[in-house]
Amino acid sequence: QVKVVESGGGLVQPGGSLTLSCLVTGSTLGFIAMGWYRQAPGNQRELVATIQSSGLKIYPEAVKGRFTISRHNANNTLLLQMNDLKPEDTGVYYCNLYPFRTGSWGQGTQVTVSS
Repeated sequence: QVKVVESGGGLVQPGGSLTLSCLVTGSTLGFIAMGWYRQAPGNQRELVATIQSSGLKIYPEAVKGRFTISRHNANNTLLLQMNDLKPEDTGVYYCNLYPFRTGSWGQGTQVTVSS
């Protein structure tokens, strides 16, 4: 079963940048589709980026042009580069398979965008 551990969150000012990491075990990252998800207080968890095994990347409009998903196959690590962060990007960020598997959620990493 795929297991994940997210890291890299923190407090950043609007317009700042962060890079999140997700260490994946239980499968080879380059052979599976993965996604980054986030959950803001009071909201449902939402998808913010996906990467297919082919390398195809898809983003929702809310983050397109600001977020970049990538993977480091040698380290089996999924990354999310986030630029020009906005207060509405605040939330707990998770990685998981895409589509997600209930048993593969990690603890998430908190991202807070505030001045």
